[in-house]
Amino acid sequence: MTAAFDTARFKDVMGRFASGVTVVTGMEDHHPVGFTCQSFISLSADPPFVAVAPARTSTSWPRIARAGSFCINVLADHQEGLGRSFAVSGGDKFVGVDWHPAPATGAPLIDGSLAWMDCRVELVHDAGDHELIIGKVLDLGSDEGSPLLYFRSRFATLAHPDPHPEES
Repeated sequence: MTAAFDTARFKDVMGRFASGVTVVTGMEDHHPVGFTCQSFISLSADPPFVAVAPARTSTSWPRIARAGSFCINVLADHQEGLGRSFAVSGGDKFVGVDWHPAPATGAPLIDGSLAWMDCRVELVHDAGDHELIIGKVLDLGSDEGSPLLYFRSRFATLAHPDPHPEES
């Protein structure tokens, strides 16, 4: 007999991996849609692929998926409020949020983000209680600042950000 897998322990252990925080955005019928996502990775430089993994319970991702494109907004340390508000299901998450259309797809690019990637959906793969979405990066950009992090189920910031990243 096989012992049952301890899902709570799995989540606790995985929570010890610090990750950045993103807001994945898209357009549905000319209306912006988005959700907070810390399941994001750089996948390939040639071709330029990234991946996000929205939960199957997400109500926002299916609305974005229909457009076939999305923008990943990497949040800066001053954007914790956005990370929290986009994590809540339902409602108009863009009320009071400054954004403009990303160059290639028109998906919402949130002003003040640390970095962004404007993507086209390339592949959707079943990944248990999530979907793995691979996107081809069509355009991208970045700004100066420090990232918003997620660690042990809490938002965090760098204790000692590198003041001269170009010298590293």
